[in-house]
Amino acid sequence: MAAPKNRVIIDTDPGVDDVLALLLALSSPATELEVLLISVTHGNVDVHSCLRNVVSIFHTLDQELAWRKANNLEPGFEGVTRFKPLVAVGADQPLEDVPTESADYFHGIDGLAGIHASHPHLSPAEDWKQLVTTSDIKHSFTPSLQPSHKEILRLLRENEAGTVTLIALGPCTNYALAAAEEPETFVRCKELIVMGGAVQGPGNVTPVAEFNVYADPYATAAVFALTSPQPWTTAPVPLTGATSESLPQYPRGGLSRQLAVRLMALDITGNHVVTRAQVREATAPLVARGSPLARWLSAFMAPMLDRMERLHEGHAGDDTSLELHDPLCVYYVLTQDAPGWAASAKSPEDVRVETRGQWSRGMTVGDHRDRKRRDSDGEAPHDRGNWLGQKSGNRVIRMVRSGKEGTVVGGELMQRIFTC
Repeated sequence: MAAPKNRVIIDTDPGVDDVLALLLALSSPATELEVLLISVTHGNVDVHSCLRNVVSIFHTLDQELAWRKANNLEPGFEGVTRFKPLVAVGADQPLEDVPTESADYFHGIDGLAGIHASHPHLSPAEDWKQLVTTSDIKHSFTPSLQPSHKEILRLLRENEAGTVTLIALGPCTNYALAAAEEPETFVRCKELIVMGGAVQGPGNVTPVAEFNVYADPYATAAVFALTSPQPWTTAPVPLTGATSESLPQYPRGGLSRQLAVRLMALDITGNHVVTRAQVREATAPLVARGSPLARWLSAFMAPMLDRMERLHEGHAGDDTSLELHDPLCVYYVLTQDAPGWAASAKSPEDVRVETRGQWSRGMTVGDHRDRKRRDSDGEAPHDRGNWLGQKSGNRVIRMVRSGKEGTVVGGELMQRIFTC
């Protein structure tokens, strides 16, 4: 079998759009994508619930593959039939000594619209924890007892530099821990694709902050700093607090290469949706035929879309939609050569993260001034914060267009997942 075009590590806090992103990745042909590791972090819900949702994906796919075989259908999902992804558990709280954030008000108490309580027959048995604590049970993933950041570093060491893409679908805590422990190993990745931030538009948890960054701004700031020729110029100041975990400072001598970060902020992800009509058209015929995957996905998508219609203006009937924040990151990996993708005119941009502000915590700050870089470095009266220094500041590639805005990606997502 030919080597996959892309090999990825996905760090995730599975709520609803994370699950859609993971299904998109796992349904991809083996020639296109291999998921090396699914790394679980705190975020939309607590890390225990996030892990349960990852296990639920594999539980459902095992049932789906058996159903497709029994009905003489193409199995698809080569991400689990040709490969066996690792699953590792990471951070259960942010690096800073602050209350752990969650988005259960939106994703539901379990991250999937309450599916484990409303549809217990579709969930793994209560002894599901055994699946990730023993290697004696056969399943379609490989459990790891190592912390996520340790597995991330191991895989980056064992693979050729520039061949593994990292994807962040939740807070960047696990990636920050890995980068701090072995920065030279961390920058061996091809690039880090981050779903997070709001640079040109409003946030979603505050007027200026997007949830993933807000949930651990210190971690995001620490990771973004590795894009700078001089990472110490934008690395966050050491944390204080009894349970805060301050990261080691990056070496002053610099690193062998800069980290490539590709930012998928709300500015672009919010322009891609899947509608109620698209979900129904993809799932209803398969639900009628007994597809476990179609039944499971419908069970959490229906209440999520109902919630969107109930709470948000502009959502009604079949046009009610869910924004595809996380799936867009995986979709980019699969379609990155398509001509429609575009980064901002100023990319790579100096995008920084506010870690301390009372009202601006988690804000992704971009420099929108029409100013040229200067030949020198260091603080200057006309350049507070050293934004214009020759080697200071971050270098983030901010994506602004896919060429498939609207419902196009949603339609392709449903088609890829349910083609059989």
